[in-house]
Amino acid sequence: MNGGGAGKRILIASIHFTPELTGIGVYSGELAEWLASNGYQVHVVCASPFYPAWRPLAGFRNRYRRSSKDGLTVLRSPLYIPTKLSAARRMLHLFSFALTSLPLLLSQIVWQPAIVISVVPTYAVAPIAWLVARLCGAKCIVHVQDFEVDAAFRITGAPSGLLQRIVLRLESWLLRRFDLVSTISKKMRSGLIDKGAIADRTILFRNWVDLDRIYPLPDTGAARADFGIPQEAIVCLYSGNMGRKQGIETLAEVALKLQHRSDILFMFCGDGEMRKMLEQETIGLPNVRFLPLQPVERLNSLLNCADIHLLPQRRAAADLVLPSKLGGILASARPVVAGADAGTELAEMVADCGLVVPPEDPEAFADAVTRLANNPELRGRLGQSGRIRAEEQLSKRSIIAGFVNTIIGAESESSTTTQP
Repeated sequence: MNGGGAGKRILIASIHFTPELTGIGVYSGELAEWLASNGYQVHVVCASPFYPAWRPLAGFRNRYRRSSKDGLTVLRSPLYIPTKLSAARRMLHLFSFALTSLPLLLSQIVWQPAIVISVVPTYAVAPIAWLVARLCGAKCIVHVQDFEVDAAFRITGAPSGLLQRIVLRLESWLLRRFDLVSTISKKMRSGLIDKGAIADRTILFRNWVDLDRIYPLPDTGAARADFGIPQEAIVCLYSGNMGRKQGIETLAEVALKLQHRSDILFMFCGDGEMRKMLEQETIGLPNVRFLPLQPVERLNSLLNCADIHLLPQRRAAADLVLPSKLGGILASARPVVAGADAGTELAEMVADCGLVVPPEDPEAFADAVTRLANNPELRGRLGQSGRIRAEEQLSKRSIIAGFVNTIIGAESESSTTTQP
């Protein structure tokens, strides 16, 4: 599709954006870059990068900033970044971005985009993006990366009751205003329809993996030496955001239960609000090592250093979000132990590519790790199944191209269609 954009203007509103190294920022960044490289003119309104460390990234100040390169213009706004997280501070954080990004989004009316994409989180910006689209005569799409409202009440401890009912009704009303609603999993698509999104305007737009960037290495000796990992160690790796939804506390108990296994090394790579807790809970354990988030160019080496990937998740987060790190795990051709109940989309995606255990169950998690550690043949078979699944279902090229074809088609048709 090189050159297929023919100068069409697309505006993306996303609180997270590259160079954030985990989660939504990666996908918003890669989508924008793909569009620009295929001939579209792209403007992005986003926050100054802060995630997952919850502090400004190196080289950035928390202030307004504009940059342009090769058809992609990035407009950044400051926002409130809490040093300690709570439900109230999270809400203030999200609404601060809505406030500071308001003039940037309204200024895009002059630019006249043909398509506006609002990424959730955060819903706080979605009404503004919708208004800009309507004033420009543009198609407006809301892309739901996680169920922000549900997570706020289930996980962060926000008070429920009347407030929850009001917010959920506002969410339902808002979803019906958009020309298209997209999301990253089948279960989440069904959930959005249950919330009030119009079924034939609701499509699947999965998070993807760049199969040219993440691939199995035939020999990991050099990669292990680079990270200082013993060649003989059986490495159990968790890499990515360390937040509340991830159920990180489970991993501390697993490492404690398996500390007698001198051949197993737990590597925890990443940052987030729960990292300090994980460090404190594993102080003195000889089988645990921590690494900072790795740059993109070292990610494939890191993922290949693992013999077993670890993917815990809190039960309360089931089908509110599909962990974005799963694509890279599968593409690396390494098996995964995932915490998920039967019937959830995570359990379905991991089937035949790893072992699924009940969430928040350290005993079952440790048993699964032990089973894989003791059976290299099983690890190899499950890992190869994961690579095949990534190639068949999660290819960056096919997923983005399919989404773009859908939204461009929606722009020219009087009614929208859904993806299978």
